Amino acid sequence: MLEMETHVSCLFPEILAIIFSYLDVKDKGRVAQVCAAWRDASYHKSVWRGVEAKLHLRRANPSLFPSLQTRGIKKVQILSLRRSLSYVIQGMPHIESLNLCGCFSLTDNGLGYAFVQDIPSLRVLNLSLCKQISDSSLGRIAQYLKNLEVLELGGCSNITNTGLLLVAWGLHRLKSLNLRSCRHVSDVGIGHLSGMTRSAAEGCLALEKLTLQDCQKLTDLSLKHVAKGLSGLKVLNLSFCGGISEAGMIHVSHMSQLSSLNLRSCDNISDTGIMHLAMGSLRLSGLDVSFCDKIGDQSLAYMAQGLYQLKSLSLCSCHVSDDGINRMVRQMHELKTLNIGQCVRITDKGLELIADHLTQLTGIDLYGCTKITKRGLERITQLPCLKVLNLGLWQMTDSERVR
Repeated sequence: MLEMETHVSCLFPEILAIIFSYLDVKDKGRVAQVCAAWRDASYHKSVWRGVEAKLHLRRANPSLFPSLQTRGIKKVQILSLRRSLSYVIQGMPHIESLNLCGCFSLTDNGLGYAFVQDIPSLRVLNLSLCKQISDSSLGRIAQYLKNLEVLELGGCSNITNTGLLLVAWGLHRLKSLNLRSCRHVSDVGIGHLSGMTRSAAEGCLALEKLTLQDCQKLTDLSLKHVAKGLSGLKVLNLSFCGGISEAGMIHVSHMSQLSSLNLRSCDNISDTGIMHLAMGSLRLSGLDVSFCDKIGDQSLAYMAQGLYQLKSLSLCSCHVSDDGINRMVRQMHELKTLNIGQCVRITDKGLELIADHLTQLTGIDLYGCTKITKRGLERITQLPCLKVLNLGLWQMTDSERVR
């Protein structure tokens, strides 16, 4: 009887493609160099589905873009840009995602030469830390990238309200906008985005995520605009916005679609602000008030009354104690993540209350909680769903060490 010898080379190309699809990006590239059969199988589009190519654009490489297109790659991150950006746009006419984060050499001129006609396929554009980019680039983007859904402008400190007017005029499908540290942006620009100047711009009314971290010129008026115009907003990041106060929380409290609110290091937010949030129509699942010095135990009582559906709560460095924990835990049964790092007034009693009542917790941060001991930790580690426990600066004394 003849024995048939089976070998990996006998596999159909379709089977090889399925196997290769499970490899990481580097290994996908390596298998293409083994032999012609493997190269052909590895170039199947299913192998590269969703992959983002990371490129150093230094010298001319005529085979680069045809190779990417053959594999169906439509997402590109440019790690360094020594060539013209237009080289990329011309080489990949069906590009869907372009990440230029940290390409410091990119200028308005360079972007202007690249975006000279409609690019309907482009959905995601990341210009974070492209510090030379200004409003004129946003004019190009608003004119030619009408289908853009995600625009990252974090650290683009030359952007002004005029640029936001252009975005509000042209990018009606935008779902996510990041303006972190855009220091010139003020209430006027947020008004443009929210459709408050309809005579000039319709606004980005489809926005679901808006990051305004460290935009120091913003006041409560911005929140009034956002609450009125961006009714579909789900995620709002106001961290380090020193101009936001209690009054602004009244506007935010009416945003019924909002699921995540970040108020980290907003120095003017106190228990009264949390009271406003708790009394509105919010159904938040995530709230971060870390490093808000004026937030204490009373805030936890308000949360228990009106924000009891929270799944994630960050209170790092807030002035909360065991008493506040006691007022909160009996109502907040859905809580999965609790960050109370550097809450130096919390003791083992607080941890025991958490262990008794917050049975759904999967993660807790106790970094720098100096008043807890082994006794409290033992109770916390008995939580049935706990996967993440961050202790950081916490240290056992010799008498507490497990022998």
